[in-house]
Amino acid sequence: MPFECADPQVDEAARASELPAATAARLAESKARAVAIRYPDALVIGSDQVASCDGAVLDKPGSHENAARQLALVSGRTAQFDTAVAVLDTKSGALRSRVVPCRVTFRKLDAERIERYLRLEKPYDCAGSAKAEGLGIALIERIDTEDPTSLIGLPLIALAGLLRESGLDVLG
Repeated sequence: MPFECADPQVDEAARASELPAATAARLAESKARAVAIRYPDALVIGSDQVASCDGAVLDKPGSHENAARQLALVSGRTAQFDTAVAVLDTKSGALRSRVVPCRVTFRKLDAERIERYLRLEKPYDCAGSAKAEGLGIALIERIDTEDPTSLIGLPLIALAGLLRESGLDVLG
């Protein structure tokens, strides 16, 4: 299926008192709307993920030090990854969206294991500092979700359903 990727250039900051799932949903929709201007007759997909643990939001760490802090925080605990996907039909203006929650239980991580992982993976651009599609899977004890692809940032099961609801069956 032909597609194009576009940078929505959307500010990803959470709003005061906004819950993680609401932030993810708002940003997914904002990203789709920001790109829609360039595509007047298309289905535009926006997605975003917000991770949290015991009330603390785990943003993209941006640095080794922040990533080490995040991984120390989730060590032996369960974090929530709320991944939103929005499909905007630019012709009709119809917007469909879903937030897919994913609970990730991390193994007990000592400082040496965290440092080794960060040196190998450098996950400074992903929420929660652990890439499950790479070596980060070794940090995880359990994943609970209806859509396992949600953890990598785009819930494909949910997306396929939203596309079908928008009149596009990915199977043709």
